[in-house]
Amino acid sequence: MTTTGEEHTRALTGPWWWARWRSAVLDGILALVSAVECGAEGIPFARDAGVPVSVGIVFGLIAGSVLLVRRKWPIAVVLVAIAITPAQMGFLMGIVGLYTLAACELPRRIIVALAGMSLVGTMVVTFVRVRQDMARGDLTLGDWFVPFASITTSLGLTAPPVLLGLYVGARRRLMESLRERADSLERELQLLAERAEERAEWARNEERTRIAREMHDVVAHRVSLMVVHAAALQAVARKDPEKAVKNAALVGDMGRQALTELREMLGVLRAGEDAGRRAAAVPLAAVGAAVVRAASKAAEEEGPCLSELEELVGQSAAAGMVVDLSVEGEVRSYAAEVEQTAYRVVQEALTNVHKHAGGAKTYVRLAHRVGEIAMQVENGPPPEPGSASAAGLPSGGNGLVGMRERVLALGGVFVSGPTDVGGFRVSAVIPAV
Repeated sequence: MTTTGEEHTRALTGPWWWARWRSAVLDGILALVSAVECGAEGIPFARDAGVPVSVGIVFGLIAGSVLLVRRKWPIAVVLVAIAITPAQMGFLMGIVGLYTLAACELPRRIIVALAGMSLVGTMVVTFVRVRQDMARGDLTLGDWFVPFASITTSLGLTAPPVLLGLYVGARRRLMESLRERADSLERELQLLAERAEERAEWARNEERTRIAREMHDVVAHRVSLMVVHAAALQAVARKDPEKAVKNAALVGDMGRQALTELREMLGVLRAGEDAGRRAAAVPLAAVGAAVVRAASKAAEEEGPCLSELEELVGQSAAAGMVVDLSVEGEVRSYAAEVEQTAYRVVQEALTNVHKHAGGAKTYVRLAHRVGEIAMQVENGPPPEPGSASAAGLPSGGNGLVGMRERVLALGGVFVSGPTDVGGFRVSAVIPAV
């Protein structure tokens, strides 16, 4: 983990203008050393200037202690170092001041100007001092040594601290930039993680909805027909034993078909769970993969298709429903999800007729059009009041919602509602592509 900007700000615990206590201690030590140096160099300065030695020492101590504020006012420190250069004191202050100046966030023209002033001042003072020493006979070298010594000394005291300060400043700015980028990337990663979690939760909700819809479509129709046949079986058991046996056989067939479809659905779910466990190293990706895998496998299984529509209508007719099937247009095959959705819409509509309008005459119309397939299931009013509940079929109110979701997911149109004569109509149009 990287240190964020807020944590970095809270880490600034030093006194006054210092970021840390160790920086304050370092500057204090440098200022003390510089003051001692300038105080010692103030003794010969006082003798040359003809002032009391104590004055020169005090002047040196005050001038050298200015290095304490180098981080706050680096320009002032460099100016003081330039000012006391003729007195041949403040060498440490000049070097440290130039380094601090070059490392600060200051315009380059100010750094160049002050570094140039320090270079010229040191060169002039060194030139005069070496020339005086040669005139007194302390140095017996040739005249060439005077400019050489002044240029070398001034460059040696100016160039290294300036170059080092520029390097350290550039490196510090680079580190700050990298820290900011790391903080930004960390925030982006947190945002992406939150969004990924939201997408995973959305995928789980979608999968739960899909499972509920599939279970409803698979079980509701078969069980509804079983209940209707069981009610008919109870009614004719004593009057017509042969018909009772036939109805009992139909109930058994319906139960076996419902169990088979339910077993297939549970097998798909278990396969999705196993794949999710195998992909536990990447849980978020596994969730989405499991959703897609379960949905695609459910579509690829041998699910219902439009060719089985006549059998579906026949099952309802065998349960006592008066149902009429009409097909318009040229019969052709469609994508698996289109045929399955069309089949489920008709199946759920017939189930609703069994639940709410038992005995009502029902019309199932299927139209193959150019680029789309349309279906309509319309029933009249029940012939007898209360026949809707004769078989005791419960209703959860999710059938129409599931049909609408299926059709809209394929870009189709779904409309349902009561008719003027007291019946109910379900209509859907699904694009063929």
